[in-house]
Amino acid sequence: MGETHGPDRTDAANDRAADSGLPLHPRGLVDLRGRERGPAVLGYPTGAVVVVSGLPGSGKSTLLNRWSRSATVIDPRTAHVEYQARMPGWLPYAVYRPWVRLQHMRRLRAHVRDGGPVLVHDCGSRPWMRRWLARSAGRQRRELHLVLLAVDAADALAGQEKRGRWVPGRVFGRHRRGLAQLLLALSVQGSAVVPEAASVVLLDRTLREHVVALEFGPGRAPRPLPEPLPEPAAPPPIPPTTVTTARVAIRRDPRTPEPMP
Repeated sequence: MGETHGPDRTDAANDRAADSGLPLHPRGLVDLRGRERGPAVLGYPTGAVVVVSGLPGSGKSTLLNRWSRSATVIDPRTAHVEYQARMPGWLPYAVYRPWVRLQHMRRLRAHVRDGGPVLVHDCGSRPWMRRWLARSAGRQRRELHLVLLAVDAADALAGQEKRGRWVPGRVFGRHRRGLAQLLLALSVQGSAVVPEAASVVLLDRTLREHVVALEFGPGRAPRPLPEPLPEPAAPPPIPPTTVTTARVAIRRDPRTPEPMP
């Protein structure tokens, strides 16, 4: 059985599912690295947002294509290819990159608001993206989950060569450092370092091939939102006050001199 690091542990049911190939419904940190076999299916609650992260070339797109029957896939490369087809070949990508990212964010926001299950392709080096997705999903009482491909740099570079697309060395180095820091933090603190995610599943190259599908359906429901406090009752009306005016007769002392006119 694989080792689960940090304060989180998979429960007995998750361990049996991971070893038997039964559907696994992850909660907290679920480290499946180092196993010879694993679950064929990962199960998530209805409408969950699942973010798939890893190094460029680690197999995110391949995994998402395999899982695409169960949910809508949002991949930033889709917007990249669309804009690339419109732009002249001599125009560097860096010039229109901001518009590509804006289109990707608009598409992502629209699908998250739609309410259905969503699979998100993400490099993992932008935690603000996960937090934004978690807030957006949380407004609809939906959960965010993270699947992290813990593939080493050599395998990721081989994946880039296989697909025929490479990222610049400095960009790959930044992603590599970010992933290493995240894995180290997970090994020490567990899923507490990703508080926006209801679960974090770690897959290596072997287990990446075992998980063939995702399923979305009733499961552990998120904690219900607190009921709003009742509006305070209006105070009773104040009865009108009756003011009685009384005449007061003042008797003047005859010894008192008359006032001056």
